Amino acid sequence: MNPMNANMGEVLRLTKNGQLSEAVALIQGRAAPGGRAPSEGSRGLDKTSANSDVVDMVAPTQPGGTWTPPSFATPDHTTHDSAASSTSPLEAMQSMLDRIGAGATLSDFESLPTLGGSTGGRRTKAPMQLPDRARFEERSFTGDAGTRAYKLYIPSGYDGGRVPLVVMLHGCTQSPDDFAAGTRMNDLAEEQAFLVVYPGQSATANPQRCWRWFSAEDQKRGRGEPSLIAGITQAVMAEFAVDPTRVYVVGMSAGGAAAAVMGSTYPDLFAAVGVHSGLACGAATDLPSALAAMKTGGVVRPRGGKTIMPTIVFHGERDKTVHAVNGEQVIAQQLGGDLRAVTSRGTSEAGMAFTRTAYVDRSGREWLVHVSLAGAGHAWAGGSPVGSYTDPRGPDASREMLRFFAEHANSAA
Repeated sequence: MNPMNANMGEVLRLTKNGQLSEAVALIQGRAAPGGRAPSEGSRGLDKTSANSDVVDMVAPTQPGGTWTPPSFATPDHTTHDSAASSTSPLEAMQSMLDRIGAGATLSDFESLPTLGGSTGGRRTKAPMQLPDRARFEERSFTGDAGTRAYKLYIPSGYDGGRVPLVVMLHGCTQSPDDFAAGTRMNDLAEEQAFLVVYPGQSATANPQRCWRWFSAEDQKRGRGEPSLIAGITQAVMAEFAVDPTRVYVVGMSAGGAAAAVMGSTYPDLFAAVGVHSGLACGAATDLPSALAAMKTGGVVRPRGGKTIMPTIVFHGERDKTVHAVNGEQVIAQQLGGDLRAVTSRGTSEAGMAFTRTAYVDRSGREWLVHVSLAGAGHAWAGGSPVGSYTDPRGPDASREMLRFFAEHANSAA
């Protein structure tokens, strides 16, 4: 019997018996099958080391309980993959499946505990407070590919005049409410007067509520999840006075990869794309290639001479969930024409260093922007600690994306 398959069988046995911490330890190589301690010299959990392995979700105390976020020492650095973190349970499962080989499928780990609990991501600390006359409505859309719930933010200043629309795609284990809280995009909608729509992935479509960016069927126009996200976008445009030339799509992690897919499949619908900690369109076509792409980068198809989709990327240099090379590949996939790179460096108010590379045309107009975050992990830069997967220390990714979007209108709309 393949020892890797045997190890997976032991992981499933431990999980079934409620020994979730032991199961995670086995996946991470911190315990041998049967619960034995790792051999001397193997990597263990050293809580006193600056480079210690930090599990980013805490196992339940009782079988069948909910996985919960850890208690952070301070509320100012709420990130599930900060520079101090190393290997999360999801990454450990990824590593196990990667070693099992190309025969691994999603069903190999569907029976393992849902890392984000049953809520699809850590809940916000308190119900969102809305300004007078603002609305944050829960809706749903049904298309040929199924049904997805979504939330729509209508700012208090909306008066029926034409406004931009920003489509926000959350990451794995997150929800529309969580993503809205973490990115503060609704606050910016109040300030700048635009609509924000948050499509929500369902647990039936993916146990971790990940958008299926890695599925070949979900990378095609008019098919699968792209058709649902486009359908939600078009439904909002039909009901409200949306400027059709100023519709933008943004995503984080799996949502970032899905945003890249939407920019590629619906260039007539979206004027620009924002990808935070995500991957390029087509970087993977199934689960094994997705895990490989997250670890070392994907096999990216060139644009083939098509018009450049204006794209802005944020990615942490120490992202251990989606390797930073993927951010570079998002940009590389769009590069073309007579663009030159202009690089600058800066530091956020909270002290995070970053490198910003803009690809500009002869007039100096930015078409592509890549912001590399020094020391940052898998977290939304400049986000609120009220939401999950955020790093408040970073530059304000939400505001910078909006600034970039304002420079681009869709002539194809």
